[in-house]
Amino acid sequence: MKFTLLALCASSAIYATAQAEIHGYSDTPKIPGTPYGVHDPARPQPTIVETAGAVEVQPPSDAIVLFDGKSVDAWENAWLIKDGAMVATGKDTQTKQSFGAIQLHFEWRLPADRPANGQNGGNSGVFLMGLYEVQILQSHRNQTYPDGQAGAMYGQLPPLVNATAPQGEWQSYDLTFEPPVYENGKVAKPAKLFLLHNGVVVQNGELFTGPTEHRKLAEYPGNHPETGRCRLRIPQRPNRIPKYLGQADSPEEIMKILPPTS
Repeated sequence: MKFTLLALCASSAIYATAQAEIHGYSDTPKIPGTPYGVHDPARPQPTIVETAGAVEVQPPSDAIVLFDGKSVDAWENAWLIKDGAMVATGKDTQTKQSFGAIQLHFEWRLPADRPANGQNGGNSGVFLMGLYEVQILQSHRNQTYPDGQAGAMYGQLPPLVNATAPQGEWQSYDLTFEPPVYENGKVAKPAKLFLLHNGVVVQNGELFTGPTEHRKLAEYPGNHPETGRCRLRIPQRPNRIPKYLGQADSPEEIMKILPPTS
């Protein structure tokens, strides 16, 4: 297995796009602290950066591997295995175990021969605790509303930059998630996300405003679970392949979606 450092080593490059129109919504509520609505196509597009593609890592000794390229026993509604990867089929899949605070690595790709146009670009997501979505989308030369592109905290915050590799290539996400802290039935600390996309920081300790919603403002509920299952959403079209998953046991430890050793 090839070793690659999680270096913040992307060179900036802005590309023109032939995509004439960015689809989104103009009838959604304004996101507090911004002039933009939820899924607003007028929100500024993140700068495109070139990367070396997916960052490959080896699982640490304390990781609990959820997918080793051979078995999906750790998953409910498990997807198919093809060429050592899980292929999205049928319905959402989720871990049998529940997790709170996690650190996670996984890889995904949209095959090169599949159409990609806005949200029809392998539109999927990983839901932390089953509630907080980190968007998966083929966003290389495929513009959409910024809070719905790859690396976005869906419906809330776009990524700092667009680090998506070309279609057909593997992408990597390395993230750390902290669940919200409640005191006396109120949110004392919102949920927090750090995310590297192909080794580039795209979310730097940003705060979720609540569990993910579509076309609505996110809000925290009065009661919130301490843990939840990691869920992978079935794409709107069966055109995405997530790859290699793993985990550890407690909020103090880490969940990792990792490649097996070789």
